[in-house]
Amino acid sequence: MPMTAITVSDVSKTFGKTRALDKVSVTVDRGEMVALIGASGSGKSTLIRHIAGLETADAAGGRIEVLGDLCQNGGRLNRRLKRGRVSVIFQQFNLVGRLSVLTNVLIGHLGRTPRWRGTLGLFNRDEKLKAQAALERVGIPQVISQRSSTLSGGQQQRAAIARTLVQEAEILIADEPISALDPSSARRVMDVLSDINAKDGITVVVSLHQVEYARRYCPRTIAMRDGRIVYDGPSSALTNEFLAELYGAASEELVLPDAPAGHPAPVASAPTSRTLQAEALPA
Repeated sequence: MPMTAITVSDVSKTFGKTRALDKVSVTVDRGEMVALIGASGSGKSTLIRHIAGLETADAAGGRIEVLGDLCQNGGRLNRRLKRGRVSVIFQQFNLVGRLSVLTNVLIGHLGRTPRWRGTLGLFNRDEKLKAQAALERVGIPQVISQRSSTLSGGQQQRAAIARTLVQEAEILIADEPISALDPSSARRVMDVLSDINAKDGITVVVSLHQVEYARRYCPRTIAMRDGRIVYDGPSSALTNEFLAELYGAASEELVLPDAPAGHPAPVASAPTSRTLQAEALPA
């Protein structure tokens, strides 16, 4: 049986009077590439932040395990959890604009180098070669000496992915990494994520705002609405008609204009057998 990368059990999160997560339970196996979709306010970014250990659940209950280690339980983070096994890519890229692309990628080494070396920016030859190889892997070796602020949005996102390769994370979580990119740049970023998943076996969970990318790149999709999981199954089943049943008028946020109704999503990484789940929600 595949080993589990992420286990979320009965997790809830409340912000004021808003129930952002409502007893969410889900598992992701090692080596999967999974899309997380939902209209604005569905809870997908909140779920990602919980898995990454950036947010704590309500104290009433809920448990999250990552790669077999307890991440949080009952609203408390495990402070002794080993960091660096999970890397998060955000929509905003999180690069230091005044630093070179090489230095930004080298930052991925900080979890495994002495603090004094990292503070002074003293990276050795092997670390620099690994950063260079990571930039080649994501297709932008030519920008290695440029300031990060001079890159296009798509290039910045690929530099952020190169930093995660240097970090040697086992799980890569991407929170809407292509929402601010043009279609061509978005495809390049998704191609890179798919290649990393297929060739390196890194587990990838990617939050997406358009379902077309889930259909094309991710064998499995988890759909959220109002803080709950309303579908967990093959991405190929997410036709425009089915999305309309799940989301009503809000489904228009998830489908690009003139997009096809849906098609199988052949991806290099092997899909995991799952039971299709669809839940009818009250209007």
